[in-house]
Amino acid sequence: MSDTVEGRITSLTTTRDGLPPTTEKRGAGQGTEAVKDVIFGSIAGIIGKTIEYPFDTVKVRLQSQPDYLPPRYTGPLDCFRQSFRAEGLSGLYRGISAPLVGAAIETSSLFFSYRIAQDVLQVTLLPTTQGVPLSLSALVACGAASGAFTSLLLTPIELVKCQMQIPLSSSSLRGPGPFKIIASVFRHHGIFGFWHGQLGTLIRETGGSAAWFGSYEGVSALFKKYNARSPSTSSADLESSPSLPIYQQLLAGATAGVSYNFVFYPADTIKSRMQTEGVEPGSNVRRTFWASGKALWGQQGIKGMYKGCGITVARAAPSSAFIFAIYEGLRNWWG
Repeated sequence: MSDTVEGRITSLTTTRDGLPPTTEKRGAGQGTEAVKDVIFGSIAGIIGKTIEYPFDTVKVRLQSQPDYLPPRYTGPLDCFRQSFRAEGLSGLYRGISAPLVGAAIETSSLFFSYRIAQDVLQVTLLPTTQGVPLSLSALVACGAASGAFTSLLLTPIELVKCQMQIPLSSSSLRGPGPFKIIASVFRHHGIFGFWHGQLGTLIRETGGSAAWFGSYEGVSALFKKYNARSPSTSSADLESSPSLPIYQQLLAGATAGVSYNFVFYPADTIKSRMQTEGVEPGSNVRRTFWASGKALWGQQGIKGMYKGCGITVARAAPSSAFIFAIYEGLRNWWG
């Protein structure tokens, strides 16, 4: 992703003779951009996850209530109150080690693969002239490809995270750590057991990332046009500061976070139930995505599919806003 708002694509450059640059130069540039994506995306993801994690814990606990027992929580506030009373603030941050690693991997992978998808589109299906950005629909497709790739990295991390976030039983003083959960999953289900719930993650990340990047790019483009038409903004100001003002970046990022979480939220609910149902005492169930979704629909209908959605959207707005603002800020700082 480039430093400008509309020109997020790494444009194809040419030599003086009009020929493409050498493979060595392109490779060096791509390597530098990849390192930036990984470092800046990791920093932004870790900060965003720290902000949102207590809300994510409440969301997972609401989503993972077993369908063979009466609901333990009446809503997000009740879940927060019970969790805080039983375990304190540390309980809401229980299991954050795996998510911090996951957030670094997820965010850096999203920004990295998003840029690579744009480069591939420019070279193959949608060649553009230098300095001309891809269309919004093309950027949405790049976001979907980015999410699909990232889902493969994310499912094992989220499986460990969800199993650490479920509430402790009354007889337990301390829940299992990430290494114990990893050993248990491998012992009982093998290496492929870590990708239990992959279909749910794939649906959520593919559609959600398309909405995430698409919303951010779309809102950013609207702000860019508004700024260009504003009588208080001169052309010199636009040229000297191609990036959006920080408050506009935050608004665009917040819109992206809401879009990411709302539309494909049911897939995340089913995925969370799949990854935690076998952990409950007396439960040895390990259902497929469709079986879990059918059971949830039969028990709670559409309301059950969106359980915890309100608190998820509420925490996603500031988290996503900071992720984009931090990423863009680091990009502009380092050039």
